[in-house]
Amino acid sequence: MRLAKKVAVITGGGSGIGRATVLRFLREGAKVVLADYNQETGESVVNQAVEEGYDEQIKFVKTDVAHEPDVVAMIDCAVDSFGSLDILFNNAGVGGAIGPVWELEADDWDYTFDVLVKGVFLGIKHGARVLRSQGRGGAIINTASIAGISGGCGPLSYSAAKASVINLTRSASVQLAPDRIRVNAICPGFILTGLTASKNRPIEESAAALDTKQPFPDHGKGEDIAGTALFLASDDSRFVNGEAIVVDGALTALGPDLWQRWDIPYERDMTGNILNRGTTGERNIKR
Repeated sequence: MRLAKKVAVITGGGSGIGRATVLRFLREGAKVVLADYNQETGESVVNQAVEEGYDEQIKFVKTDVAHEPDVVAMIDCAVDSFGSLDILFNNAGVGGAIGPVWELEADDWDYTFDVLVKGVFLGIKHGARVLRSQGRGGAIINTASIAGISGGCGPLSYSAAKASVINLTRSASVQLAPDRIRVNAICPGFILTGLTASKNRPIEESAAALDTKQPFPDHGKGEDIAGTALFLASDDSRFVNGEAIVVDGALTALGPDLWQRWDIPYERDMTGNILNRGTTGERNIKR
């Protein structure tokens, strides 16, 4: 098992990419602290893990990644429960503010950056403190997005936030390299999760729609990102540091145009705007 005797913290572990990664890491021998804002989905993943026989290897902590005491508590949970920390996956995310730039609310912009950027910063900050004190290195992985590497791949505020995550990853990798702490990002393309699936149609239809969005004939799954996270968390990637690895079925190679491919209005053509709170359990807002 590639993560035997390793301890991992995974944020946003209650659904989508996080859920798939929690289960994959457990099956690879890791002990996992699952952190999520949504207690219901977080506990459901824990229940599945217990059914699979991993009851001694998993802990759940309700966490708002934008709230520093919560981030401290989730890191402390790993050390207190399992004795150490080896891997931190800053994965929690939301869709955030969506709409024309001149219509966006500053509070919605702040919410987007609080979850997507501040949450990653706080994870790196407190994860690095423990990893440095242990003196044996470690792996920090951040979920970015193809939206962070070019225009037209996602909503404006989301794209700006994910670009920040990529640069934060690279800058932190330089600072932490002397401690043998590797910091890398994953840039998913269209992955079928609760964040990308349409709430107005069956999951099968959402999957079929995603199948047509990139050159590869099948849509991405949470397990595809979990496999990449496993590589970055394991010793196989010992010399991989400061990278933003694209996992998108050749979508960016083709040249994505999110709005045209989805046959929806560009943000500049929308009337009003939306605050997407993802799978937090909080209600989305349409203004």
